[in-house]
Amino acid sequence: MKVLVAMSGGVDSSVAACLLKKEGHEVTGLSYELWDRRDLKSSNVCCSVETIELARSVAGKLGIEHYTVDVRDPFYRNVIESFCESYSKGLTPNPCILCNRYIKFDFLLRKARELGADYVATGHYARIEKVQKPEVRSQKLPVARHLLLKGADPKKDQSYVLYVMKQEELSKTLFPLCDLTKDKTRKIAIELGLATALRPESQEICFVGDENYADFIRRSSPETLVPGLIVDTDGKRLGEHKGIAFYTIGQRKRLGIPSLKPHYVVHIDREKNTVIVGAKEDAMKQRFSVTGLNWIAIEALPDAIRVHIKVRSTMREVPAIITPEGPDRVLVECDEPVWAPAPGQSAVFYDQETVIGGGIIE
Repeated sequence: MKVLVAMSGGVDSSVAACLLKKEGHEVTGLSYELWDRRDLKSSNVCCSVETIELARSVAGKLGIEHYTVDVRDPFYRNVIESFCESYSKGLTPNPCILCNRYIKFDFLLRKARELGADYVATGHYARIEKVQKPEVRSQKLPVARHLLLKGADPKKDQSYVLYVMKQEELSKTLFPLCDLTKDKTRKIAIELGLATALRPESQEICFVGDENYADFIRRSSPETLVPGLIVDTDGKRLGEHKGIAFYTIGQRKRLGIPSLKPHYVVHIDREKNTVIVGAKEDAMKQRFSVTGLNWIAIEALPDAIRVHIKVRSTMREVPAIITPEGPDRVLVECDEPVWAPAPGQSAVFYDQETVIGGGIIE
C-alpha cells in the first residue's frame, strides 16, 4: 500500500513514517513550505526552514522519497490573514485548526492523488474507526462511515484540533501513533537514532515562532491596532488599551489597570472598541452559541442531545446539552459554568471517546 506521510520535522511525524515503512508500506514523505520568513529558525515550531531539513534527513535515513509543497499563498490567505483579522475583531482564533481545515489535509490528499498513493498519514494522536452500526456509542444517532476518536494517550490526544476533518479525509487518513503514548513515540525515535528524537515539543504558533503573538500582529497588521477604553462591567472607565487585538476573554495579565484586586477580560466590544473587565466569575459562562459547524459522527443534529464539551484543547470536558438553533448553529447549555469560552475559539462535542462534531464559539 502506498502512503504519503506529512513530515513536519518533529518526532511524531518521523516515527509515523517509520512505523508505516516497518509494516511494509511504500512510504513517501511530504513537508509544507508555509511561510516566507526564512529567518524563522525556532527549534519549537513546525514546518520552518530548519524542520523541513530535519524531515528530509529522517526521510533519507528511512530510505524513502521526500517532497516539499509550496503552500505559502494559501497558508497566508487562510491562516495568517484570518489569524490577524480575528484578533482585530476581538476574537481568539486557533491557527492549528485553521491549518488542518484549509491546508494540511487538502494539500496532502492532492499530492497523494498526484503520486498515486492509497492513503495519507500524519503524526497526530487520534484514532479513526470505520463503523457499520447505526449508533454513536451511547447515543441512538445515525452515523457516518468513519468516526474520529480520541488517541490512546489522554495527555496528548489531538482529536480537538481535528474536528474539522471531512468524511473523505477521514476515509483516506491513517494515524499510526493512535495507540502510542508520547513517551513511547520518543523512545522509538531514540532507538532508531532519528535526528528528530530529542527535538522539543512544538509550543509556539508556527508562523510566529519565538515572537510574541501581539508583536506579530503589531508588525503584520498595524492598521488594526486602534486604542480605546477599558471599562468594568458597570461601564466605569478603568484605563486605556492599545488595540483589542491584544486581548482575549479570560485574560488577566498585561491589562495595565492599577488595582488591588485582579481583573479579567470578560467581553470585547468591537463596535465600541472597548475592553470590558470584571471578576473571575464574570468570565464563567454556562450558555453560549456555536456556529460554523462540522459534524463527523452524524450528518446533522435534528434534536437536542447530551454531550461532553471542550472549549479549549487542554480543558477537562464538561457535560452539556446542545440544541439546534438553525442549520449552522447550536445552543450549548453546560451543566456547570465553564471558564472563559472565547469567541473565535472552537467548541468540540464528544460522546465518550467519539467526536460528534464541533464549531466556532460566537
